[in-house]
Amino acid sequence: MLAETVRDGAVRCHLCSHRCLISKGKTGICGIRANREGVLVSLVYDKIIATHVDPIEKKPLFHYFPGSLSYSIATVGCNFSCTFCQNHDISQWLRDMDTDHIPGEAIPPETLVDQARKTGCRTIAFTYTEPTIFAELALDVAREAERYGVHSIFVTNGYMTKEMIETFGPLIRAANVDLKAFRDDSYRRETGARLQPVLESIRNLHENGTWVEITTLVIPGFNDSPEELSDIAEFIAQVDRGIPWHISAFHPDYRMLDRSRTPIERLTDAYGIGKASGLKYVYAGNAPGNPMESTFCPACGACIISRTGYRLGTIRIENGRCAECGEAIGGRFES
Repeated sequence: MLAETVRDGAVRCHLCSHRCLISKGKTGICGIRANREGVLVSLVYDKIIATHVDPIEKKPLFHYFPGSLSYSIATVGCNFSCTFCQNHDISQWLRDMDTDHIPGEAIPPETLVDQARKTGCRTIAFTYTEPTIFAELALDVAREAERYGVHSIFVTNGYMTKEMIETFGPLIRAANVDLKAFRDDSYRRETGARLQPVLESIRNLHENGTWVEITTLVIPGFNDSPEELSDIAEFIAQVDRGIPWHISAFHPDYRMLDRSRTPIERLTDAYGIGKASGLKYVYAGNAPGNPMESTFCPACGACIISRTGYRLGTIRIENGRCAECGEAIGGRFES
Protein backbone atom coordinates (compact mmCIF):
# COMPACT_ATOMS: atom_id res chain seq x y z
CA MET A 1 0.00 0.00 0.00
CA LEU A 2 1.00 3.57 -0.74
CA ALA A 3 4.35 2.66 -2.24
CA GLU A 4 6.13 4.92 -4.73
CA THR A 5 8.97 3.81 -6.98
CA VAL A 6 11.60 6.54 -6.88
CA ARG A 7 14.89 5.70 -8.59
CA ASP A 8 17.37 2.88 -9.03
CA GLY A 9 14.86 0.40 -7.65
CA ALA A 10 14.34 2.34 -4.40
CA VAL A 11 10.81 2.74 -3.07
CA ARG A 12 9.21 5.38 -0.87
CA CYS A 13 6.69 4.19 1.72
CA HIS A 14 3.86 6.64 2.37
CA LEU A 15 2.03 4.76 5.12
CA CYS A 16 3.64 6.56 8.04
CA SER A 17 5.18 9.98 8.48
CA HIS A 18 8.75 8.70 8.40
CA ARG A 19 8.13 8.25 4.65
CA CYS A 20 11.13 5.93 4.46
CA LEU A 21 13.14 5.75 1.24
CA ILE A 22 14.02 2.05 1.09
CA SER A 23 16.79 0.66 -1.11
CA LYS A 24 16.69 -2.84 -2.60
CA GLY A 25 17.13 -5.49 0.04
CA LYS A 26 16.52 -3.08 2.91
CA THR A 27 13.60 -2.42 5.25
CA GLY A 28 12.05 0.75 6.58
CA ILE A 29 12.43 2.04 10.15
CA CYS A 30 9.65 -0.32 11.24
CA GLY A 31 11.68 -3.32 10.14
CA ILE A 32 8.73 -5.10 8.54
CA ARG A 33 8.27 -3.26 5.24
CA ALA A 34 10.92 -4.40 2.80
CA ASN A 35 12.12 -3.58 -0.71
CA ARG A 36 12.18 -6.84 -2.67
CA GLU A 37 13.61 -6.15 -6.12
CA GLY A 38 11.96 -2.76 -6.35
CA VAL A 39 8.62 -3.83 -4.83
CA LEU A 40 7.51 -2.78 -1.34
CA VAL A 41 6.42 -5.88 0.59
CA SER A 42 4.80 -6.36 3.99
CA LEU A 43 6.63 -9.05 5.96
CA VAL A 44 3.85 -9.47 8.54
CA TYR A 45 0.65 -9.84 6.53
CA ASP A 46 0.38 -13.47 7.63
CA LYS A 47 2.35 -13.22 10.88
CA ILE A 48 -0.10 -12.66 13.74
CA ILE A 49 1.86 -12.50 17.01
CA ALA A 50 -1.04 -11.83 19.39
CA THR A 51 -4.81 -12.29 19.58
CA HIS A 52 -6.82 -11.62 22.70
CA VAL A 53 -10.32 -10.71 23.82
CA ASP A 54 -10.17 -7.45 25.80
CA PRO A 55 -12.73 -5.12 27.33
CA ILE A 56 -13.02 -2.04 25.13
CA GLU A 57 -12.04 0.03 28.18
CA LYS A 58 -8.54 -1.49 28.02
CA LYS A 59 -7.75 0.22 24.72
CA PRO A 60 -8.72 2.66 26.35
CA LEU A 61 -11.95 3.69 24.64
CA PHE A 62 -14.54 4.83 27.17
CA HIS A 63 -17.08 6.27 24.76
CA TYR A 64 -17.27 3.56 22.11
CA PHE A 65 -19.72 0.83 23.06
CA PRO A 66 -18.69 0.88 26.74
CA GLY A 67 -18.89 -2.51 28.45
CA SER A 68 -18.37 -4.40 25.17
CA LEU A 69 -15.55 -6.74 24.13
CA SER A 70 -12.88 -6.09 21.51
CA TYR A 71 -10.95 -8.75 19.61
CA SER A 72 -7.38 -7.48 19.72
CA ILE A 73 -4.71 -8.44 17.17
CA ALA A 74 -1.11 -7.45 16.49
CA THR A 75 2.02 -8.28 14.55
CA VAL A 76 5.61 -7.62 15.63
CA GLY A 77 7.31 -4.33 14.80
CA CYS A 78 6.87 -0.61 15.32
CA ASN A 79 7.83 2.64 13.63
CA PHE A 80 8.69 4.14 17.05
CA SER A 81 11.45 3.12 19.44
CA CYS A 82 9.99 4.37 22.73
CA THR A 83 12.30 3.90 25.68
CA PHE A 84 9.28 3.37 27.96
CA CYS A 85 7.33 0.94 25.74
CA GLN A 86 5.13 -1.41 27.75
CA ASN A 87 4.79 -3.88 24.87
CA HIS A 88 8.47 -3.87 23.92
CA ASP A 89 8.67 -7.67 23.80
CA ILE A 90 6.73 -7.61 20.53
CA SER A 91 6.96 -4.01 19.30
CA GLN A 92 10.76 -3.93 19.52
CA TRP A 93 11.32 -7.60 18.68
CA LEU A 94 13.38 -7.06 15.53
CA ARG A 95 15.60 -4.38 17.09
CA ASP A 96 16.21 -6.13 20.39
CA MET A 97 16.61 -9.66 19.07
CA ASP A 98 18.84 -8.41 16.22
CA THR A 99 17.20 -10.83 13.83
CA ASP A 100 15.32 -10.84 10.56
CA HIS A 101 13.17 -13.78 11.69
CA ILE A 102 9.60 -12.65 12.10
CA PRO A 103 7.48 -14.79 14.43
CA GLY A 104 3.75 -15.23 14.10
CA GLU A 105 0.92 -17.43 12.97
CA ALA A 106 -0.73 -17.31 9.55
CA ILE A 107 -4.37 -16.43 10.23
CA PRO A 108 -6.39 -15.11 7.27
CA PRO A 109 -8.65 -12.06 7.72
CA GLU A 110 -11.79 -14.18 7.39
CA THR A 111 -10.72 -16.37 10.30
CA LEU A 112 -9.84 -13.39 12.48
CA VAL A 113 -13.26 -11.87 11.91
CA ASP A 114 -14.93 -15.23 12.55
CA GLN A 115 -13.07 -15.55 15.87
CA ALA A 116 -14.17 -12.04 16.83
CA ARG A 117 -17.79 -12.88 16.15
CA LYS A 118 -17.66 -16.22 17.98
CA THR A 119 -16.25 -14.54 21.09
CA GLY A 120 -18.99 -11.92 21.12
CA CYS A 121 -16.76 -8.97 20.26
CA ARG A 122 -18.39 -5.75 19.08
CA THR A 123 -15.11 -4.47 17.62
CA ILE A 124 -11.74 -5.60 16.31
CA ALA A 125 -8.79 -3.63 17.70
CA PHE A 126 -5.49 -3.29 15.91
CA THR A 127 -3.35 -2.73 18.95
CA TYR A 128 -0.37 -3.71 21.18
CA THR A 129 2.08 -2.64 18.44
CA GLU A 130 1.57 0.04 15.75
CA PRO A 131 -1.22 -0.93 13.31
CA THR A 132 -0.15 1.60 10.67
CA ILE A 133 2.77 -0.63 9.67
CA PHE A 134 0.55 -3.68 9.08
CA ALA A 135 -2.05 -1.65 7.20
CA GLU A 136 -2.62 -4.21 4.43
CA LEU A 137 -3.73 -6.80 6.98
CA ALA A 138 -5.76 -4.27 8.96
CA LEU A 139 -7.54 -3.05 5.82
CA ASP A 140 -8.55 -6.55 4.71
CA VAL A 141 -9.74 -7.44 8.21
CA ALA A 142 -11.70 -4.17 8.49
CA ARG A 143 -13.43 -4.74 5.15
CA GLU A 144 -14.40 -8.28 6.14
CA ALA A 145 -15.55 -7.18 9.60
CA GLU A 146 -17.84 -4.49 8.20
CA ARG A 147 -19.83 -7.20 6.41
CA TYR A 148 -20.96 -8.44 9.82
CA GLY A 149 -21.36 -5.12 11.61
CA VAL A 150 -18.12 -5.54 13.56
CA HIS A 151 -16.30 -2.20 13.81
CA SER A 152 -12.53 -1.70 13.49
CA ILE A 153 -10.54 0.46 15.88
CA PHE A 154 -6.93 1.63 15.92
CA VAL A 155 -4.79 1.98 19.04
CA THR A 156 -2.03 4.03 17.52
CA ASN A 157 0.94 6.33 18.03
CA GLY A 158 -0.65 8.62 15.46
CA TYR A 159 2.18 8.60 12.94
CA MET A 160 0.05 7.58 9.96
CA THR A 161 -0.05 9.83 6.92
CA LYS A 162 -3.13 11.62 5.67
CA GLU A 163 -3.03 9.35 2.61
CA MET A 164 -3.26 6.30 4.84
CA ILE A 165 -6.22 7.73 6.75
CA GLU A 166 -7.97 8.57 3.48
CA THR A 167 -7.36 5.05 2.17
CA PHE A 168 -9.17 3.56 5.18
CA GLY A 169 -11.80 6.29 5.34
CA PRO A 170 -14.82 5.26 7.45
CA LEU A 171 -13.32 1.82 8.14
CA ILE A 172 -11.36 3.35 11.03
CA ARG A 173 -14.44 3.68 13.19
CA ALA A 174 -12.60 4.73 16.34
CA ALA A 175 -9.03 5.40 17.41
CA ASN A 176 -7.13 5.99 20.59
CA VAL A 177 -4.08 8.09 19.78
CA ASP A 178 -1.08 8.09 22.12
CA LEU A 179 0.01 11.71 22.50
CA LYS A 180 3.23 11.06 24.41
CA ALA A 181 4.42 14.62 25.04
CA PHE A 182 4.09 18.15 23.67
CA ARG A 183 7.74 18.97 23.06
CA ASP A 184 9.40 17.96 19.81
CA ASP A 185 12.79 17.36 21.43
CA SER A 186 11.16 14.92 23.87
CA TYR A 187 9.56 13.04 21.01
CA ARG A 188 12.79 12.80 19.05
CA ARG A 189 14.84 11.71 22.06
CA GLU A 190 12.52 9.10 23.56
CA THR A 191 10.51 7.80 20.58
CA GLY A 192 12.63 8.42 17.48
CA ALA A 193 9.81 10.42 15.91
CA ARG A 194 8.46 13.98 15.70
CA LEU A 195 5.53 15.67 17.41
CA GLN A 196 3.90 17.57 14.53
CA PRO A 197 2.81 14.54 12.45
CA VAL A 198 1.02 13.15 15.51
CA LEU A 199 -0.90 16.38 15.96
CA GLU A 200 -1.80 16.39 12.27
CA SER A 201 -3.06 12.81 12.49
CA ILE A 202 -5.33 13.66 15.40
CA ARG A 203 -6.87 16.46 13.34
CA ASN A 204 -7.08 14.26 10.22
CA LEU A 205 -8.72 11.36 12.05
CA HIS A 206 -11.26 13.73 13.60
CA GLU A 207 -12.03 15.24 10.19
CA ASN A 208 -12.28 11.71 8.78
CA GLY A 209 -15.28 11.09 11.05
CA THR A 210 -13.36 8.69 13.28
CA TRP A 211 -14.32 8.73 16.97
CA VAL A 212 -11.06 9.85 18.63
CA GLU A 213 -9.84 9.47 22.19
CA ILE A 214 -6.34 10.46 23.33
CA THR A 215 -4.01 8.94 25.92
CA THR A 216 -1.01 10.55 27.59
CA LEU A 217 1.22 8.45 29.83
CA VAL A 218 2.26 10.93 32.52
CA ILE A 219 5.96 10.31 33.16
CA PRO A 220 7.73 12.10 36.03
CA GLY A 221 10.42 14.44 34.75
CA PHE A 222 9.51 13.82 31.12
CA ASN A 223 6.13 15.33 30.31
CA ASP A 224 4.48 16.06 33.64
CA SER A 225 5.08 19.79 34.07
CA PRO A 226 1.88 21.82 34.45
CA GLU A 227 2.89 23.85 31.39
CA GLU A 228 3.24 20.83 29.12
CA LEU A 229 0.10 19.12 30.37
CA SER A 230 -1.77 22.38 29.85
CA ASP A 231 -0.43 22.60 26.28
CA ILE A 232 -1.70 19.09 25.57
CA ALA A 233 -5.14 19.80 27.02
CA GLU A 234 -5.46 23.08 25.14
CA PHE A 235 -4.50 21.42 21.86
CA ILE A 236 -7.18 18.76 22.34
CA ALA A 237 -9.74 21.42 23.19
CA GLN A 238 -8.88 23.31 20.01
CA VAL A 239 -9.62 20.20 17.94
CA ASP A 240 -12.80 19.29 19.85
CA ARG A 241 -13.65 19.76 23.53
CA GLY A 242 -15.59 16.49 23.35
CA ILE A 243 -12.50 14.35 22.68
CA PRO A 244 -11.85 12.26 25.83
CA TRP A 245 -8.36 12.61 27.32
CA HIS A 246 -6.93 9.66 29.24
CA ILE A 247 -4.06 10.51 31.57
CA SER A 248 -2.34 7.33 32.63
CA ALA A 249 0.08 6.52 35.43
CA PHE A 250 3.62 5.47 34.43
CA HIS A 251 5.53 2.56 35.90
CA PRO A 252 9.21 1.89 35.09
CA ASP A 253 9.58 -0.38 32.07
CA TYR A 254 11.92 -1.34 29.24
CA ARG A 255 14.78 1.18 29.09
CA MET A 256 13.22 3.90 31.21
CA LEU A 257 13.96 2.46 34.64
CA ASP A 258 15.33 5.60 36.25
CA ARG A 259 11.93 7.14 37.08
CA SER A 260 9.46 6.53 39.86
CA ARG A 261 5.82 5.63 39.36
CA THR A 262 3.47 8.52 38.76
CA PRO A 263 1.99 9.64 42.08
CA ILE A 264 -1.79 9.90 42.24
CA GLU A 265 -1.41 13.58 43.14
CA ARG A 266 0.16 14.21 39.71
CA LEU A 267 -2.75 12.51 37.98
CA THR A 268 -5.15 14.60 40.03
CA ASP A 269 -3.33 17.76 38.96
CA ALA A 270 -3.44 16.69 35.30
CA TYR A 271 -7.13 15.87 35.62
CA GLY A 272 -7.77 19.38 36.93
CA ILE A 273 -5.73 20.90 34.12
CA GLY A 274 -7.82 19.04 31.54
CA LYS A 275 -11.06 20.22 33.09
CA ALA A 276 -9.79 23.80 33.39
CA SER A 277 -8.92 23.74 29.68
CA GLY A 278 -12.56 23.06 28.87
CA LEU A 279 -12.35 19.35 28.06
CA LYS A 280 -15.67 17.63 28.65
CA TYR A 281 -14.27 14.19 29.45
CA VAL A 282 -11.03 13.57 31.34
CA TYR A 283 -9.98 10.23 32.84
CA ALA A 284 -7.16 9.00 35.04
CA GLY A 285 -5.97 5.43 34.46
CA ASN A 286 -3.59 2.89 35.99
CA ALA A 287 -4.78 3.99 39.42
CA PRO A 288 -7.79 1.73 40.13
CA GLY A 289 -10.45 2.85 42.53
CA ASN A 290 -10.18 6.57 41.94
CA PRO A 291 -13.32 8.48 40.94
CA MET A 292 -11.53 9.97 37.93
CA GLU A 293 -12.19 6.71 36.02
CA SER A 294 -15.94 7.41 35.78
CA THR A 295 -17.83 9.45 33.20
CA PHE A 296 -19.66 12.54 34.39
CA CYS A 297 -22.17 14.55 32.43
CA PRO A 298 -20.47 17.79 31.32
CA ALA A 299 -23.73 19.69 31.82
CA CYS A 300 -25.24 18.55 35.13
CA GLY A 301 -22.30 16.65 36.65
CA ALA A 302 -24.20 13.39 37.19
CA CYS A 303 -22.17 10.16 37.12
CA ILE A 304 -23.43 8.52 33.94
CA ILE A 305 -20.92 5.62 33.72
CA SER A 306 -19.30 4.36 36.90
CA ARG A 307 -16.05 2.40 36.55
CA THR A 308 -13.63 0.48 38.73
CA GLY A 309 -10.71 -0.58 36.57
CA TYR A 310 -12.24 -2.29 33.54
CA ARG A 311 -15.46 -3.11 35.38
CA LEU A 312 -18.51 -0.97 34.74
CA GLY A 313 -21.29 -0.24 37.17
CA THR A 314 -24.41 1.76 36.32
CA ILE A 315 -24.72 3.29 32.85
CA ARG A 316 -27.13 6.21 32.83
CA ILE A 317 -27.15 7.09 29.13
CA GLU A 318 -30.34 6.85 27.10
CA ASN A 319 -30.25 7.29 23.32
CA GLY A 320 -26.83 8.92 23.57
CA ARG A 321 -27.96 11.43 26.19
CA CYS A 322 -27.54 11.89 29.92
CA ALA A 323 -30.49 10.19 31.61
CA GLU A 324 -30.54 12.97 34.22
CA CYS A 325 -30.62 16.15 32.14
CA GLY A 326 -30.72 15.11 28.48
CA GLU A 327 -27.27 16.46 27.53
CA ALA A 328 -25.86 14.80 24.39
CA ILE A 329 -22.86 12.60 25.27
CA GLY A 330 -20.16 12.17 22.64
CA GLY A 331 -19.41 8.67 21.39
CA ARG A 332 -21.23 5.50 20.35
CA PHE A 333 -23.54 3.75 22.77
CA GLU A 334 -25.76 0.70 22.49
CA SER A 335 -29.44 1.31 23.13
